[in-house]
Amino acid sequence: MAIPWLVLLVSLSTFYLGVFIWTVIQHFLTVEIPSALKHPVKFRLLHCLMLYIITLGNILEKMKICSMIRFIQFFQDLIVIKKNHNLVVTNMHFGTIPVRLFQPKAVSSEGRRGIIFYHGGGAICGSLDCYHNLCSFLAQQTDSVVLSVGYRKLPDHHYPCISKDCLNASIHFLKNLMTYGVDPSRVVACGESIGGGTVALVTQALVSFPSLPHIRAQVLITPSMQAINFRLPSHQQNQNVPFLTRDILTIAVCKYLDIDLSWKDALFNGTYMHPDTWEKYRKWLSSDNIPRRFKNKSLLPEFSRPFNEAAFLEIRHNSGLEVSPILVDDKIIAQVPEAFLVTCENDPLRDDALLYKKRLEDQGVPVTWYHVEDGFHGCILLFDKQPFSFPCSIKIANAVASYIKGI
Repeated sequence: MAIPWLVLLVSLSTFYLGVFIWTVIQHFLTVEIPSALKHPVKFRLLHCLMLYIITLGNILEKMKICSMIRFIQFFQDLIVIKKNHNLVVTNMHFGTIPVRLFQPKAVSSEGRRGIIFYHGGGAICGSLDCYHNLCSFLAQQTDSVVLSVGYRKLPDHHYPCISKDCLNASIHFLKNLMTYGVDPSRVVACGESIGGGTVALVTQALVSFPSLPHIRAQVLITPSMQAINFRLPSHQQNQNVPFLTRDILTIAVCKYLDIDLSWKDALFNGTYMHPDTWEKYRKWLSSDNIPRRFKNKSLLPEFSRPFNEAAFLEIRHNSGLEVSPILVDDKIIAQVPEAFLVTCENDPLRDDALLYKKRLEDQGVPVTWYHVEDGFHGCILLFDKQPFSFPCSIKIANAVASYIKGI
């Protein structure tokens, strides 16, 4: 009886070891580690582990056992939440939307600052638990009431559920600020990655709700601001830099927009873009708006390939304003609150934020820009994950807290 179990154990061990060796080989064959990044060995190890989990998820999905996305979400839910005895943390629902409220225990004689936080994860991962420690840090460091929004995501929910959930949760919170002890004149919208783009979408939408308390400032951490031009300098320069490689970005964009992966090349090469549409948006989305120091001579041109009408018909819905807040009219942009923009040099989404920075400044909106030369996409999540934290992680977390404290 013991022999079959022994054979099974050896077989599984060999399988898992084989998959891990394959992911390590894939890592070294495909990944680029920029020289500016600190602790490259640790960086490589973390990416190999991430690639290993994704590979196992893909295998399980092909075997029809479990979807790759759910497998990733299972592992993220194992994250350790650190208790902060200086805060009261409450889980609740605004309608059907799960939210988590972080409130300082200390008594305050006046209303506190409020932070509405939208997590990142590309609609694939990210959760209230995953960003719990970051929200706890912001609540304590800035003496603020933080509302973290647990919006719906893949694999069951697609575009535009994220922006709708975040907007609805924000409206509910803004209507009840006094209940949570929040000063209506000091509410900040903050988000990371796709959550950063959602900050822009929500603050733009709230312009149409003049009766609600106004958002005092928006904090966009390495935000995703558009889903049209994937040939910006940062996309080309950082397409093989973890943790948001082109392959990961492709999966996130196509699955959230419900685009079949067979169209991914048309999406990222721009052949789906109708010439008239590009002429309409190029004044905002062209790499001409990126400062020269972020460009090099080896960049490929934008939208130079033949127009693919079939791809256009399949993908055209991704040019909507609910995906690309950078495309909204000037009159809306001019009414949004001041912004704190965080960019990382080694992030494919770097130029999304730079384009939005220009749009805001052109309309007279005050912008504070914080650029991290050794930063990479998603690094803020590691700010307290010793021994896997990086200097850039701590710098960004402290910079965000410092800015918010000044509100």
